[in-house]
Amino acid sequence: MKEITKDVVYIGVDDPTQHLFESQYHTPEGMCYNSYVIIDEKVAVMDTSDSRTMDEWKANLATALDGRQPDYLVVHHLEPDHASGIAEVCALYPQMQIVCSAKAKQMMPQYWPLTDSNHGGESLEEARIITVKEGDTLALGHHTLHFVMAPMVHWPEVMVSYDDADRLLFSADGFGKFGVYDADADDWACEARRYYFNICGKYGTPVATLLKKAAALSIDKILPLHGPVLEGEKMAEALRLYTIWSAYDVETEGVFVAHASIHGNTAAAAEKLVEILKAKGCPKVAVNDLCRDDLGEAIEDAFRYGKMICMASSYDAGVFPPMYDFLHHLDIKAYQRRRVGLVENGSWAPSAAKTMRPMLEGMKQVEVVEPVVTLRGRMKEADLAQLEALADAILA
Repeated sequence: MKEITKDVVYIGVDDPTQHLFESQYHTPEGMCYNSYVIIDEKVAVMDTSDSRTMDEWKANLATALDGRQPDYLVVHHLEPDHASGIAEVCALYPQMQIVCSAKAKQMMPQYWPLTDSNHGGESLEEARIITVKEGDTLALGHHTLHFVMAPMVHWPEVMVSYDDADRLLFSADGFGKFGVYDADADDWACEARRYYFNICGKYGTPVATLLKKAAALSIDKILPLHGPVLEGEKMAEALRLYTIWSAYDVETEGVFVAHASIHGNTAAAAEKLVEILKAKGCPKVAVNDLCRDDLGEAIEDAFRYGKMICMASSYDAGVFPPMYDFLHHLDIKAYQRRRVGLVENGSWAPSAAKTMRPMLEGMKQVEVVEPVVTLRGRMKEADLAQLEALADAILA
């Protein structure tokens, strides 16, 4: 447990064994599942936890309550990593009411039956659910919660709440990051960026709408469902970056080179192209081996930089699958407003570019620059002029 303010206690849990978040994102340090309790004339529990951590979370809750009974459970987000304990904690505290959005109540039967009486930890008593809408408030005593709807950040039922006494924003998955809880982490942006573009990247417009609503509030601290509490300079930097990210603007000037190579020849060409870009004064060149490096980091860097070069082997009259998978992920995450260069490699029938080009040109305001470079097997001295020309074009 950690004291956030005099009346607000952190009761979240680290799971250092959770190395594949959402069964797809690598989290070598694990994940944290944040939850908070407001102790006032009435007591509000802010979200629960993941099923893997419920025993520890319930123990933290009991310690924070110190014999008191909670009056409300505020559900900001119904995704199982934050809401698995709803029915279980309701069974423990039968007088506690659930506060959530109308959409969250509508979705609850997907996880627990709604009944007309208490049946223990396998169902929810419908009469205990209070639905709130934009602008509604919940008075706890000294503290009053103001509810702000945040649909599609990143599920349709999401809301956030603002505590006017301590000027806290309970931000649901917004401003979250991968990793365990580390209040002193210096580089919040690294794992927060990977988290944002892989979890929320598709939903830039709803995120921007929430940022506009938040701008009208006097916020001292942001309390997300993953990652550290943000305040001071860290909070200001997080708000600055979220403004860039939600608008799909360029955060860092430079070029991202993503390559997918079967036998290493395309990878060798990528190394050479990186040298050429740096020699031409490119301020930053990031590289990802799509066959071996983390795909989540590749998605992150594709959005971070305004320019990208995709280099791939041809495969089965198309493109090598790691590149196809990468471009598919960019598409579903709403990749847009970028310039992209292409390099294909094929020993007898180069075909990668004819697959990559339409995938990219189908994305919003993505320009494929010329020339498209074709290699045949191992890179040769004669290929350098093509790579030089592509570097000039992408940097123009």
